[in-house]
Amino acid sequence: MRKSLVVVPLCLFFTFTVHADGPALRVVTELSPPHQTIKDGKVDGLSTQIIEATLKQAGLQSRIEVYPWARAFYIASSTPNVLIYNMARTPERENEFHWIGPVAKYRFGLVRLTDRTDLSPNHIKDLGSAVIAVQRGDFSGQWLKQQGMKEGKELQLSADILESWRLLLKGKVDYVIDDQAALPSMEQQLALPAGITTFVLAIPQLEQQTYLAASKNSDAELVKKLQQAHLEVQKTQLYQDVMTGRF
Repeated sequence: MRKSLVVVPLCLFFTFTVHADGPALRVVTELSPPHQTIKDGKVDGLSTQIIEATLKQAGLQSRIEVYPWARAFYIASSTPNVLIYNMARTPERENEFHWIGPVAKYRFGLVRLTDRTDLSPNHIKDLGSAVIAVQRGDFSGQWLKQQGMKEGKELQLSADILESWRLLLKGKVDYVIDDQAALPSMEQQLALPAGITTFVLAIPQLEQQTYLAASKNSDAELVKKLQQAHLEVQKTQLYQDVMTGRF
């Protein structure tokens, strides 16, 4: 490993204190800079600010809990009155959640270590036997499987994006999937030298608006209140900046 990594607990909480009525509400997410970060021991980041603004607009109280994605997804898909972000809105998930509104836009692709100049694909079909780290349960891994890649061979599953990057830094995989705009934030989050990683191939099929979503059995009035609040947040400069990549 080129640089020791910042150790982040598997679960972190940030209480967002506002007046609340109605059913108890939980918010779950994963660590994914620059949209979900940890700053001074608290959950922060661009999308997190949109979530906070939406909760405040709705007059709701909650806390943001950070887990590996597969666990966050399980909680949100099995427990009423749970919000999850940033969620890709795939056909398989469409009827399994209530969709509150977009909170980020990702342009995913392949990221390698800068000194791995032997890796210069022009197309996903150029990868050969290269190994890619993907988070367990993430839609990008599901898409790569549809292209014929197999777990344990071309795909190495990880708990979260930190573990994927750790595998990359150790030389255990050739690539991770990430957003080009996220590289400086990830390098900073992990206390790595700037420019240690390089974005080498955009994958248009993985470009996504990601959402704040609510679990299927959530209170209907709660969902409506959040959707209305999100519409108001969409009018803010913060929201426009995040969604157009001006950050």
